[in-house]
Amino acid sequence: MKKFFRKYWLLNLMVLPGLAYFILFKYVPMYGLIIAFKNYNGAAGGLKGILDADFIGLTYFKIFFRSEQFSRLLRNTLILSGLRLLFCFPAPILLALLLNEITNQKFKKSVQTITYIPYFLSWVVVAGLLRILVGTEGPLNGLRAQYGLAPVYYMASVKHFRALLIISEIWKTVGYGTIVYLAAISGVDMQQYEAAELDGANRFQKMFYITLPSISEIVAIMLILQMGKILSDNFEQIYTMYSDSVYEVADVFETYIYRTGIVGSKFSYTSAITLCKSVVSLFLILLTNKAAKKLGSEGLF
Repeated sequence: MKKFFRKYWLLNLMVLPGLAYFILFKYVPMYGLIIAFKNYNGAAGGLKGILDADFIGLTYFKIFFRSEQFSRLLRNTLILSGLRLLFCFPAPILLALLLNEITNQKFKKSVQTITYIPYFLSWVVVAGLLRILVGTEGPLNGLRAQYGLAPVYYMASVKHFRALLIISEIWKTVGYGTIVYLAAISGVDMQQYEAAELDGANRFQKMFYITLPSISEIVAIMLILQMGKILSDNFEQIYTMYSDSVYEVADVFETYIYRTGIVGSKFSYTSAITLCKSVVSLFLILLTNKAAKKLGSEGLF
């Protein structure tokens, strides 16, 4: 072990900032999870206040599981996460495969640049743009008016809100998400394509029988990571877009934790919810990783 660190000391030195980040911001704060089992209201503050708080065991867990919010939050979180897996996850893979088939480099770079740009916009800006585009006086409702249809405020519509979330996320993240897959595609042996051409394979056949199988490992890893976030919906996106009128279909664990824990100062209660969510996320990562290995992938670990 010592020889390894001495031989690759420079590479190990480069790892230190990332390691320090995870230790300071991911592991050290974990001591605060004990407030999920204590009656802590935040008034005392600090570590001493947490340690001195009364121990109440699983009280807050029982309160949450028996509450009306639990079923709504679980339903909305699973539905939105399922829609993201169904539509948002494959989108950058499909775009990367299509970009790889473009032979005109100028056009390819232009498409990449155009699709990358939205990623660097904050969700606040995206939400503002959506309110303009799909507002009652926006261009979409203007088009509806030309056909004699009544205006619809999509941002406050229970029927349309989830579709807006998925469409806006694809638009914002699809370009940036292709970076990993394009990097993986660049490592595919070109001789495989040449051999396929000699056998009479067309572009789509080469895409599905060579390119896609060649990046299956990275797809499996990204899927495992995505499964770990299945209960951690995009808080910024939902928070900047939703309103009271769409709580029924848009209120998820993350927004409820913020509203109840940070705004409502119920720290112990929301810590219990967060702990439950983290345990389930860990279970999903382990399950997906095991399933990936069963299917022939190396998995994440």
